[in-house]
Amino acid sequence: MRPILTLRHYTDDLIVHSHDHAQLVFGLSGALEVEVDGRGSQVVQQSFAVVPSGAHHACGSANGSRCLVLDVPGDDWVAQSLGDHADASRRLLDNAGRLSLDAGQSQLVSWLAGSQVGDPLIAQQGAVLLLASLNHAKPERVGGRRLPYAALNAHIDQYVAYPLQVADLARLAGLSSARLHARFVAECGQTPMDYIRSRRLHRAVELLRDSALPIGEIASRVGYSSQSAFAAAVLREFGASPGQLRREAGDKGR
Repeated sequence: MRPILTLRHYTDDLIVHSHDHAQLVFGLSGALEVEVDGRGSQVVQQSFAVVPSGAHHACGSANGSRCLVLDVPGDDWVAQSLGDHADASRRLLDNAGRLSLDAGQSQLVSWLAGSQVGDPLIAQQGAVLLLASLNHAKPERVGGRRLPYAALNAHIDQYVAYPLQVADLARLAGLSSARLHARFVAECGQTPMDYIRSRRLHRAVELLRDSALPIGEIASRVGYSSQSAFAAAVLREFGASPGQLRREAGDKGR
């Protein structure tokens, strides 16, 4: 059975996933950047993030972060363990957002973080007490403007022949890599690297159709060191080989 309460250390290694249970992430030290279904926030001491069941989320901490994480076993557990508090707990767990802790809640989190959370009884009772104490909390929905696609596209186009990193785009957007990743998934339905790859390949198709450059040269110009890898990527993206796309463009021009 999955532990209910755990102490976790986060680094700048980006974590991107979803799971079939709700999760609460309480800040103990440092700052954790969290993005849930396209909404970003920063979890620090005296605050926590709600990750609903099934929600796509990403997190990372540039300078390191320590958190207490409550993995909710499931709705049956909530009903059996929370009693009259169950409905309020469900409302809390169903809404992504970041909340602040009052002094008493913060002391409870600190006490649990310093206790033997590996003990099933302490973890079980501590999780129940913690959830019950949050009954009247109202998540703040954190939104934001759309990503600056014009600036991102211009950067990709300028450096299309070179290795591009998500961190480069994150700096342009004024976001952490974790938040950029989740914003791309929420707004575009694809990751930043998928977006970069697609833009590279669309630029390649323009060159195939509008220039007489050899296919190997075009591959190099859009960042592929291997012509075979380039051809495979074009085939996956467009359902046709580079040669076929070039011939089709020639046929249409006649």
